[in-house]
Amino acid sequence: MTRTKRMTAPDAWQIARKESKYVVSTASGPHDGSALPIGIWLRDHMQFALNTKEVRKILHDRQVVLNGHIVTDEHIGLDVFDIISFPKIDKHYMILVDEKGRHNEYEISADAAKIQLVKVASKTTIKGGKTQINLTSGANFIGEDSCKGKDSLVIGITGDDRFAVQQHFPYAVGNMVVVIGGQHTMKTGKLVEILVQDSSLPNRVIIEDVAGSRFETIEDYVYMIGTTESFLKTWGVDA
Repeated sequence: MTRTKRMTAPDAWQIARKESKYVVSTASGPHDGSALPIGIWLRDHMQFALNTKEVRKILHDRQVVLNGHIVTDEHIGLDVFDIISFPKIDKHYMILVDEKGRHNEYEISADAAKIQLVKVASKTTIKGGKTQINLTSGANFIGEDSCKGKDSLVIGITGDDRFAVQQHFPYAVGNMVVVIGGQHTMKTGKLVEILVQDSSLPNRVIIEDVAGSRFETIEDYVYMIGTTESFLKTWGVDA
């Protein structure tokens, strides 16, 4: 796999620039190249390891669970709303970004780590007339036909509850959103208006924050987080 030069790594990774020449790169997958490799997160963010050799030992020992799956590849990327658990030490975290788009982790409870907020990319009718829900994370599952693209779901990620839908937040005016990109990153508010563009430009949305101020961003930057209030409070995130 191609390595990433430390000096040219995304600012969102928050790593020192004047150490080794290269760092772990992000594996190809549903997240883009700015996703934070779990190897860097373990070593540089959490200090669970002093070097890459120790990172690989932790992963090889199957101590890390990402969104309900054991991960062993140091290149796997982390992005917003990913849930990371360390069952042996009973530590659990959710990945978010700060207002500058930099990756941060929030420690959460064991119960909160059993669910994840996900975004619907599309849905497909498969054999037998069943509906397959496709998520922006790359995962998919058989579910209800009521959701649509850009909706958010709260799903179980452990045991028999895996992919069980616990909450559904439609992409609709009046519901709550958080912005995860651009100059308004991590601002929350109520979706007031969806501005559909006639050109190839992305649709835009208008959001009203708790103070009543309105701002505009592109549609792809918003993530539904509730109907009347932010469901992020479930994970202890005051946003």
